Amino acid sequence: MPAGGASLAAPAAAETTLSGAADESASLEATEALAAPAPAVTSPVAWMLLIILASIWGTSFILMKKGLVVFSATELGATRVSVAALLLLPFALRHVGKVERSRFKWLALSGVVGTLIPAFLFAYAETKLASGLAGVLNALTVVFTLLMGALLFGQRLTGLRVLGISLGLVGTVVMLLLGGSGGTDTPTGEGNAWYGIYILIATVGYGLSVNVIKHKLGGLTPVAVTSVLLLLIGGPALAYLLLGTAFLHKLATVPGAWAAFGYIALLATMSTAVAMVLFNKLIQQSTALFASSSTYLIPIVALAWGALDGEAFNLWHFAGMVVILAGVLIIHRAK
Repeated sequence: MPAGGASLAAPAAAETTLSGAADESASLEATEALAAPAPAVTSPVAWMLLIILASIWGTSFILMKKGLVVFSATELGATRVSVAALLLLPFALRHVGKVERSRFKWLALSGVVGTLIPAFLFAYAETKLASGLAGVLNALTVVFTLLMGALLFGQRLTGLRVLGISLGLVGTVVMLLLGGSGGTDTPTGEGNAWYGIYILIATVGYGLSVNVIKHKLGGLTPVAVTSVLLLLIGGPALAYLLLGTAFLHKLATVPGAWAAFGYIALLATMSTAVAMVLFNKLIQQSTALFASSSTYLIPIVALAWGALDGEAFNLWHFAGMVVILAGVLIIHRAK
């Protein structure tokens, strides 16, 4: 998921970098490894790919909202992961035999905490939370990327970084206290911004996944990481979708189900399958924190789509967003 424009100076969280194009992926077969030294200046290609990725992910929140008109949160989450896994199955079959057995536990961990669980958590959140506000809270990915890096991977926390983390969390509390109804256009017709806690948990998973990819999956190409990761989690998701939900029944009998499925399929294709490859490539091109900094731009895209769909967004919501993004900016600028 889930899952903001960034600073050129990447904190020491993941100072090892990877080569290869970042988000936009004309090169699914990139051969660069994850362990190349970080460039002194982030390349224009990386910045361009960052914007592309932010645009894709910023659109994902409105697509989830449209899918939830017919399908439940669990059906949406399972469908999203299943479709993405099926799309990348040919690549997974090509690469799975080349992955060392010792890597599979890290691929599975990244897949579960960074893709499978967030797919369900974001869907649950958007049953009552406006899609634009979901996009704003997604900015916490940067905060938890830094925290997970510090707690588990030895990243140094400075005073400024602690300030940035604190601001991000304060902004989150502001957003949660304000309420976050998507108005009458939400599936439930009512709002409860405390559902944003689901997104907070999802961004913790994103932060852990980013660091696992960065520090434990060096040497694997982006398409190998993404496709094999989805192979490991896609089977259980598909089995649950077909055997444990009313997905097929709704698809056959509920008016508008095919249109809703189309939104979810587009979500899975762009925001999960394609964007995951691009995101893993961005981690390789720059640093873990630079890659997660697409969260600067995601809220803008998400709020724009939400406004077009009639969602309310007032000055206090804007203030909360500014506080969160100020925290993210400080994290990126801190030495």
